Amino acid sequence: MPRVLTDERRDLVKAIADFCRRECGSKEQRDRLTANGQEKHNQKLYEKMADLGWLGIAVPEAYGGAGQGMTDLCLFLQHTSYGLAPIGGFGPTIIAAAGYEKFGSEEQKRVVLEGVTKGRVEAISMSEPGAGSDVGALTCRAERTDGGYLINGQKTWCSNAHFADHILLIARTSQGGTKHQGLTQFMVPTDAAGLQIRGIDTMGGREVNDLYFTDTFVPDSAVLGTPGEAWKQLMTGLNLERMILAAMMLGVARRAFDDTLAYVRQREQFGRPIGSFQALKHRIADMATELECAQLLLDDVAAAIDSEPDRVFARQASMAKLKCTELAKHVTLEGMQMMGGYGYATEYGMEALLRSTVVSTVYGGTSEIQRDIIGKTYGL
Repeated sequence: MPRVLTDERRDLVKAIADFCRRECGSKEQRDRLTANGQEKHNQKLYEKMADLGWLGIAVPEAYGGAGQGMTDLCLFLQHTSYGLAPIGGFGPTIIAAAGYEKFGSEEQKRVVLEGVTKGRVEAISMSEPGAGSDVGALTCRAERTDGGYLINGQKTWCSNAHFADHILLIARTSQGGTKHQGLTQFMVPTDAAGLQIRGIDTMGGREVNDLYFTDTFVPDSAVLGTPGEAWKQLMTGLNLERMILAAMMLGVARRAFDDTLAYVRQREQFGRPIGSFQALKHRIADMATELECAQLLLDDVAAAIDSEPDRVFARQASMAKLKCTELAKHVTLEGMQMMGGYGYATEYGMEALLRSTVVSTVYGGTSEIQRDIIGKTYGL
């Protein structure tokens, strides 16, 4: 957590810890809330957090939120992730909500942002079967028609579409120019005619979907911002997406570390705790050091964003996302190794933490893409 906590932030951390301990502190509770780990989001628990005012932490006060900055958002994400709260809908919702806040009409902002504070879920869809890291290659099209647009094409890897209210869709509205030109953002209700949402089976359970659009009509009022300018609009949100993923994974990494530490302290072999053997002791020391480095990086970038909220910190946000996601994967793998067979057993939970981290180096821009972005900021 940030090196210096205000009284308000300290109270928030304690309240989150108490809530998670009470509502989802045992494996039995989490199994009930997540259909034995298959669902990443529990709406009833989510709405309890909404009632506490937590889900509006980054929503402007004008729409019922707390209007807090990146530091407070990261604090909330870290500690709910550490507490294993099944609120998988929150991250994508906040990413989508930021787009509405910056570019949406007043009506769009009222519907979405006020909905966030009440526990409603939103989704965002960019990827396609042929356009993943290369988002500019997308081909899902939206063609002008009387009073609006007809959308046709396929999207994939859309988180939370199966329980969201709307999908913030990026589609191609014109050809010509560079591949990043002619893209437009649309607010599409998930119950729109001609839209099919089909879940994708993954090792992480039910969380992502294919989307199929067949002559799906949306009115002109569904457009966010200026038609054809979606790429520029998306670039303004890069800080947020990468920091959300970094904070979530740092919380998971800290949980995996603490669970591993507790295990190696009490598990005995050859007459003494296994954590006392140098091979494990040094690995614990290395992980603890890396966690502190990641925390300092995340805190520093969050503070910088809070001080200059309109600036895109491309290098720093990519560094945070790269460091925290790769570290989370490393810590959970190390935890499984040090726990031996118990690390592989569902009873102990390390395997679930591992499953939640391995994809983090892929979504939101792969680690390879983050390294490429960082390299470009050095003129390479």
